[in-house]
Amino acid sequence: MPIATVNPANGETLRTYEAMGEEEIERRLQLAEATFRTYRTTTFDERARLLHRAADLLEEDQGEIGEVITTEMGKPVKQARAEAAKCAKAMRWYADHAAGLLADEEPAESDVKDSGASRALVRYRPLGPVLAVMPWNFPLWQVIRFAAPALMAGNVGLLKHASNVPQTALYLEDLFHRAGFPEGCFQTLLIGSAAVDDILRDERVRAATLTGSEPAGRAIASTAGEMVKKTVLELGGSDPFVVMPSADIDRAARVAVNARTQNAGQSCIAAKRFIVHTDVYDAFVERFTEGMKALRVGDPMDEETEVGPLSSERGLDDVVELVDDAVRAGATVLCGGERPDGPGWYYPPTVLADVTREMRIHREEAFGPVATLYRAADLDEAVLIANDTDFGLSSNVWTRDDADVDRFVRDLEAGGVYVNGMTASHPAFPFGGVKRSGYGRELSGHGIREFCNITTVWHGA
Repeated sequence: MPIATVNPANGETLRTYEAMGEEEIERRLQLAEATFRTYRTTTFDERARLLHRAADLLEEDQGEIGEVITTEMGKPVKQARAEAAKCAKAMRWYADHAAGLLADEEPAESDVKDSGASRALVRYRPLGPVLAVMPWNFPLWQVIRFAAPALMAGNVGLLKHASNVPQTALYLEDLFHRAGFPEGCFQTLLIGSAAVDDILRDERVRAATLTGSEPAGRAIASTAGEMVKKTVLELGGSDPFVVMPSADIDRAARVAVNARTQNAGQSCIAAKRFIVHTDVYDAFVERFTEGMKALRVGDPMDEETEVGPLSSERGLDDVVELVDDAVRAGATVLCGGERPDGPGWYYPPTVLADVTREMRIHREEAFGPVATLYRAADLDEAVLIANDTDFGLSSNVWTRDDADVDRFVRDLEAGGVYVNGMTASHPAFPFGGVKRSGYGRELSGHGIREFCNITTVWHGA
């Protein structure tokens, strides 16, 4: 795949880039290692000052970088600006909280004595250069939620971004440079996917994090396992959105529309499978379908647009194939379902009913604005359908019954359970999945500690 900016709204190639050669990659690896030796000794206050400055700059740039994001991957420009603002918020959060999250931990005095020590503590130390392989769908947020905690922990970052968002990738390197971070703290590697394996094998790279597809995650995990390197993987999702009889049906339907179509449905944590109790199925489906039909699809640079194009022609083809397969197998199209004529990689908000386990869309992640509906006879069947997937990223449950909530929290196989609201990431809460959605956690204290050397310090009596 070429490294290029291709406008999804019309298919026009606007800018192309040459991939970095071996000599430039080596220079950047050397710089990362050298910078880490000194940056690791900086204080939390120094790092926080730099990260606050980067957040201020990003906030100032949000209009300009928002348009770049929209041009590169098709997100409505209002959503792109909101993504930039969210990143600035997360940077400030880590700047303000990292010192506390990574403070020395004192074991119980009785345990210290029992170990024969006069004193003992646990200290969090940085690992070194961390390679981040990041996707295009949230081209700022996916990077910042790795970079902010990594830099505050004293690590340095090497970014291999998706090949269709090179301008955003270069902007991020420049952002940290303008903020005053030492050269080499955060570097963008303009490389193709084929170059990742050799970089991950390099002894100077101490760990890796990837957000992306399951095949990409398998490749990173395989190499990292061979080299005995720490990894965090956030892969696909096919999140359930369960609606029970006690739910506020009007609100659930309104939120469901946004939960499915934000970023044109191109989100791992988007609700994709809508599992509705039979008692409220008809009422929910009517409201939900009408809401999906009412969405404004169009030019992502238009402030009124709610759903823009998909990011690539290949992505559009994948969605078309999943819907066509479902229809051939007996699914009912309640709205959408047809690829529009004209330029750009657009697909209409689509709702499919009568979905069965034999359909590809039941097993595979639909990365576009396509919702699948399931009818559940009771709570047991709702849990069964929700867990009938290889993925386990997050989940949404709508109920005002505390017993329902307790059951869902106990039994849903997912990294998150969001009650009466849509899944959203926040710097204070851990984010990640189970099953084939990956392992490890981003964000919160759990995320910043993923790439730390958790060190026992023991003093003899």
